[in-house]
Amino acid sequence: MEKPLSLADIRINYCLKELTRQSVQANPLRQFDAWLQEALAAKADEPTAMTVSTCDLQGKPSARVVLLKELSAEGFVFYTNYQSRKGQQLAQNPYAAITFFWPVLERQVRIEGVVKQVSGEISDAYFQSRPKGSQIGAWASPQSQEINGREVLETLEQEMQQKFIADEVLPRPAHWGGYVVIPERLEFWQGRPNRLHDRLEYVKDQNGTDWKIKRLAP
Repeated sequence: MEKPLSLADIRINYCLKELTRQSVQANPLRQFDAWLQEALAAKADEPTAMTVSTCDLQGKPSARVVLLKELSAEGFVFYTNYQSRKGQQLAQNPYAAITFFWPVLERQVRIEGVVKQVSGEISDAYFQSRPKGSQIGAWASPQSQEINGREVLETLEQEMQQKFIADEVLPRPAHWGGYVVIPERLEFWQGRPNRLHDRLEYVKDQNGTDWKIKRLAP
């Protein structure tokens, strides 16, 4: 019988690219966009997938993967149910960390910042751009609440389909909308050989206007 592979023996020696202070842009959002475009061009799996980590008032963290829907002038925009666990935690503690990982490019980006809801107009516009089935899903799902079985969701979906059967454009539910993570700290990580990875961190200066870039040890 073949011996199972030990987790301790799983390793990759990263060697695709390097990351230098001279190669990055002064604005981290522009630098992020450049890396995102490279991830798209490389056909990375789910290139807009990001892990959003939040904490409750006791400091207990929880994390989940959501999709980036816009890189705005303010920051990183995603949409969800305001009554979900992450929505409740953000109402209590409006800070989050988000992480992107693109294995095909041996890259990771970490962002930390304050979170606020986007305007109702922006949420309306995005909601109404979604397929009708996704709009129905937002109305039907009591996200993060306990349910007795899959049939509960299917029944709620059928009820919403009937409610909106004649509507081409659905109104946005009041419990659903967007958040923007406004970055205060960003780190760009490039895998390098022998675990001596490149890490460049952007942090706002004391005036909160310009970005200071520094290199971190791996």
